Amino acid sequence: MRHGDKINNLGRKKAHREALLANLASQLITHKRIVTTLAKAKALRTYVEPLITKTKKSDNKETIMHQHRVVFSYLQDKEAVKELFTVVGPKVAGRPGGYTRILKLGIRPGDNAEKAMIELVDFNEIYGNSVNAASEPAKKTRRSRATSKKAEVAEAEVVAETPAVDAAVEPAADSSTDKAAE
Repeated sequence: MRHGDKINNLGRKKAHREALLANLASQLITHKRIVTTLAKAKALRTYVEPLITKTKKSDNKETIMHQHRVVFSYLQDKEAVKELFTVVGPKVAGRPGGYTRILKLGIRPGDNAEKAMIELVDFNEIYGNSVNAASEPAKKTRRSRATSKKAEVAEAEVVAETPAVDAAVEPAADSSTDKAAE
């Protein structure tokens, strides 16, 4: 029985699972999105998000070097660590968590496994990223009743003016019909 066992072993021994997750994390950081099975994507999310959190800047140089070494011990890929600290880290600095997104893609024809795409949230241009959201003004979600009353009053004024304009047009139309009758 697996009482209280929360880790998904992915059908692998510990060393094989850690190597798999390290390789998937390196590829995710390098390419910003990868397609894999749903189970591996969910396991990768719990593996890579703490690593991304470690990239947030600190004032102390010793702390920064320590974080580099800790992340390298997980990834074992110098280029991925460099990419993580120079490109990904500064872009996610303002985000309090939730750096990845998992999108289900359906099943794989060969073995009927569920496929999923896992991607870094801030690097997707389709859904919009935090840079675009920051440049646009924030939408107001609360509206006071006073503003809606002002809008109703303005509409009432427009409606009140409209019949006067129609009445002015009608006599002119009658005079043209009188001229046509003569």
